[in-house]
Amino acid sequence: MKFSANLGFLWTDRGMPDAIRAARSAGFAAVECHWPYETPATEVAEALVETGLPMLGLNTRRGNVAAGENGLAALPGREAEARAAIEEAVDYACAIEARKIHVMAGFASGPEAHRCFIGNLRFACKIANRYGLTILIEPLNRYDASGYFLTTTDQSVTIIEEVGAPNLKLMFDCYHVQVMEGDLTRRLKNLLPLIGHIQFASVPDRGPPDRGEVAYDHIFRTIADLGYAEPLGAEYKPDGDTDASLGWMKTTEGMGGRIQS
Repeated sequence: MKFSANLGFLWTDRGMPDAIRAARSAGFAAVECHWPYETPATEVAEALVETGLPMLGLNTRRGNVAAGENGLAALPGREAEARAAIEEAVDYACAIEARKIHVMAGFASGPEAHRCFIGNLRFACKIANRYGLTILIEPLNRYDASGYFLTTTDQSVTIIEEVGAPNLKLMFDCYHVQVMEGDLTRRLKNLLPLIGHIQFASVPDRGPPDRGEVAYDHIFRTIADLGYAEPLGAEYKPDGDTDASLGWMKTTEGMGGRIQS
């Protein structure tokens, strides 16, 4: 069982290069991030080479954060901005050798938003395919992201099938899926062919995975039994110091297998 440190939540008190180094010291096998764009890609790339960690993926920009935006790709009339954000993410991913890009939908609803999202995803998949990159979409729960366009795995499957691109996959975040739909074991088994990345956090508080209503010992073991061997993304919010929140890593042998770094 291998794990990836999501630097959007872990070691946020440090610049990204130092957060990458901290992840390596803690025993993570990979890293991933949200919006790295304020850090020069050369600095991130150097830290990745130094530590030997791969950067699994990153997100497209959210848009006007001050106005509360959380993605652009499903916003009708904002296609030019959404596609510029996609191109920026592809360029940054190539510069740091990340292989996956999460295209954020944003707050929208209705048939027009659906058509807009489909068009922008087709654009993203076409560009990403030139560089061997995977595009991800992620359903978010309605409590943390009220009004977000993409909220369930069923909706995600419909979109993936409609876009029809082999490099479009589902970001299966156990936290969001449990909050919205539950039945994680069956959903993981049924959706495995469409899954491009898996993330986790406790439910309902989005903390470390050794507490809350989800039995991650069972979930990690299920994922391993399914033959999924990619690093799982630790995208949880620590209570204070990140290093102090990593006790769950010491008991991973009992939660699905040993950490492999």
